[in-house]
Amino acid sequence: MLYLASQSPRRRQLLEMMGIRFDTVDVDVPEVRAAHEPAEDYVSRVAREKAGAGLLKLSGVAAAVVLGADTEVVLGDEVFGKPSDEKHAADMLRRLSGRTHRVLSAVWCVNAGQEAHALNITEVTFTKLSDAQIADYVASGECMGKAGAYAIQGRAAAFVPHLSGSYSSVMGLPLFETVELLEAFGIKAG
Repeated sequence: MLYLASQSPRRRQLLEMMGIRFDTVDVDVPEVRAAHEPAEDYVSRVAREKAGAGLLKLSGVAAAVVLGADTEVVLGDEVFGKPSDEKHAADMLRRLSGRTHRVLSAVWCVNAGQEAHALNITEVTFTKLSDAQIADYVASGECMGKAGAYAIQGRAAAFVPHLSGSYSSVMGLPLFETVELLEAFGIKAG
């Protein structure tokens, strides 16, 4: 049985869209980047820690497979994380405006005897945003709780003239890589 170590509605939606049966396990993993930790290593580590924490909670469940994921917006070497408040969200969007950034999504699958992972890197280009566009978007509330202060599956889709990589990865779960990993654990989409 597959367990998703996440409460993200987007990750649940993406797995459901693929016809994958799963349950969720609630984990509390600190998302704090170590000094000088490369962004790719950080995202992968957090996803692995989520999967591992989920597996620990399910230690009495035979044949449990746990999926952990983490998605971060990265500009240069700076990991943006989720905005702490509306001002922080507006600052993030101002910095992303008119620029190309990377979205890193790491996925780990673990069970009692096996683990495997994948990392997807997608480049997202934002149009130049006006102060009014930023203010309107922040006022919508959609930016809160989202890496980089935006949800590509929502109103922020209008900010993106170009994306190179995986749309689902920017939403929070790279489906191509996830389906491949799950198949290695005997879990089929569909």
